[in-house]
Amino acid sequence: VRPAESGGGSVQAGGSLTLSCVDSRFIFKGTNVAWYRQAPGKERELVATLFRLGSTKYAESVEGRFTISRDDAKNTLYLQMHNLQPEDTAVYYCNGRPPIVSYWGQGTQVTVST
Repeated sequence: VRPAESGGGSVQAGGSLTLSCVDSRFIFKGTNVAWYRQAPGKERELVATLFRLGSTKYAESVEGRFTISRDDAKNTLYLQMHNLQPEDTAVYYCNGRPPIVSYWGQGTQVTVST
């Protein structure tokens, strides 16, 4: 069982989405976790990190627009995304940081149109 990402969709520029990632194996419990994304023809990139003690760090391109959070009671990681732009179009994945190679999920597609 791998993490299950959901919440993606198609939105217009300026819109919002909230992604969820359910970690049913509790792999992420007590660890640093992160959201990554991969756009067509590009390498997978780190988008946002939530460190185990609660601090966060964001890629410069999403700073101020995205918020990462977690609900340990539900073993769920979230990514709130606001003011989405076409360049945010990608498949989004959750994983640890550093990522666990064998634990990539299917991801969830986010498509932003002008």
